[in-house]
Amino acid sequence: MTPASEKTPKTLFEKVWQQHLVAEPAGEPTILYIDLHLIHEVTSPQAFEGLRLAGRKLRRPDRTVATVDHNVPTSSIQDRLHIVDQISSLQVETLRKNCAHFGVEFYDVQSSNQGIVHIIGPELGLTKPGMTIVCGDSHTSTHGAFGALAFGIGTSEVEHVMATQTLPQDKPKTFRINVEGALPYGVTAKDIVLDIIGRIGTAGATGHVIEYAGSAIRALSMEGRMTICNMSIEAGARAGMITPDATTFSYLMGRRFSPTGAAWDEAVARWSELKTDEGATFDRELNIDATQLAPRVTWGTSPGMVTGINSTVPLPDPNASDADQKAFERALEYMDLKAGTPMEQTSAPPPP
Repeated sequence: MTPASEKTPKTLFEKVWQQHLVAEPAGEPTILYIDLHLIHEVTSPQAFEGLRLAGRKLRRPDRTVATVDHNVPTSSIQDRLHIVDQISSLQVETLRKNCAHFGVEFYDVQSSNQGIVHIIGPELGLTKPGMTIVCGDSHTSTHGAFGALAFGIGTSEVEHVMATQTLPQDKPKTFRINVEGALPYGVTAKDIVLDIIGRIGTAGATGHVIEYAGSAIRALSMEGRMTICNMSIEAGARAGMITPDATTFSYLMGRRFSPTGAAWDEAVARWSELKTDEGATFDRELNIDATQLAPRVTWGTSPGMVTGINSTVPLPDPNASDADQKAFERALEYMDLKAGTPMEQTSAPPPP
């Protein structure tokens, strides 16, 4: 047996990945066990129908939770109960019937637990550190704020998880982004992640799981951490993760699906081990001085088109590709902006 002192240091991502390995077939993707599958009305109908056609049952209804989300009107309670748009109404009713047929916990329009699919998990305590979480929604990366490995999947993958509670996945690379120092006045989690995307681009983290680290990240509330991880997908990352700590545990304590009593103490002890070991290596790293950040705004049509509020609309890059230059021009035209304009002059004048 290898002594503990000789074990290879692991990152937070590697620990969660390793704990969920089902099989590693040679030359094929790894099979991962999925702890929690969140579903909604848009990406689930075809998956449920696939189960029916194949004569399959839902493998783990107890690890599947559904809510209506994308097609729910926000104008009034009456509109929520009687959805006028026929396609939206059909999708909601189809999810309702599928959940009843397959025995899935379902939060309908009138439920107090209904909400945005990647927000109800944290609010209810369904999301926990160290879990693998998937959903047919790209911003499933939000759950990574709790130290979970969470990512969006396509409809065929939704069916695969429904049938097997596993998912074939190629192992991503690792990317640690360290944000150190105290944030200046007015700078929030949104500004941190927009700054990151502005630096690396909307495809800058493709093929990677980002671990956000550093004192500025640790100082964020859980809502701020969720904002950071939510936007990981906008940088091209497979997922984003943050080490769980006292802030995480305080948020989860007392929530509906959180453990209680002795089970809570055991869970916190286990969750506290979910951190990157000293000496663990990453495929990439980026260091950011938080004290130099300023509030950020997007000036164009992509999350990567960002600048500080104390700066100007960027000038075109003469070294950019033809495609990028054309995208730059189209964005300025769409936003009705001129390159080089100070940001404080870009807002509409007040009414007379």
